Amino acid sequence: MPAGVIEAKAALRRQLAGVLCSDWSPMVEAFLALPEVKQARTVMIFYGAKEDEPDTRFLTEELLRREKTVALPRCMPGREMQARAITAQSILITGKFGIPEPGEDLPLVDKSEIDLILVPNLCCDEDGFRLGRGGGYYDRFLKDFTGVSVALCPQERLVGALPTESTDVPVDIVLTQTQIRRRAGAPRRIREESAAIK
Repeated sequence: MPAGVIEAKAALRRQLAGVLCSDWSPMVEAFLALPEVKQARTVMIFYGAKEDEPDTRFLTEELLRREKTVALPRCMPGREMQARAITAQSILITGKFGIPEPGEDLPLVDKSEIDLILVPNLCCDEDGFRLGRGGGYYDRFLKDFTGVSVALCPQERLVGALPTESTDVPVDIVLTQTQIRRRAGAPRRIREESAAIK
């Protein structure tokens, strides 16, 4: 990654450190109302454990209640991720970064089976690019992902354009408190075989 991009991203992370969202509920409700979520059979969701992230425990429970297959990421060597299915949040273990994640004994979910991913971010831009914490785990996972990717981004953390480089992968849908922003060219529906609404 070019030094200028690294420095710009680091500066933006510092700038965003105190920008917290007091109410994630409009974005959570908008996420659950998305037709792509309703159509999805398998959803991958992150465990929101930081003060600048939504508490995703409710989302996870709601998706399980809707009889979705719910997968959470498991961090692997080489900054790679696996998706593993859970049936309850109580079975999660403490992962590499102190964040609850599935154990290696839980079912592995092939990326091709995932219809939709909720992607964490510190902020997003108007083209769907996101600023993460710098590990690159999600960009690696998303580079050949063929489903729909979604980010919840408070309006106050939506920027015009982020510094990017070739390995950055934009998300398809950015949800703010008041907007559903679809990236041009992003998939608008789930693959035909996953079209059964639950």
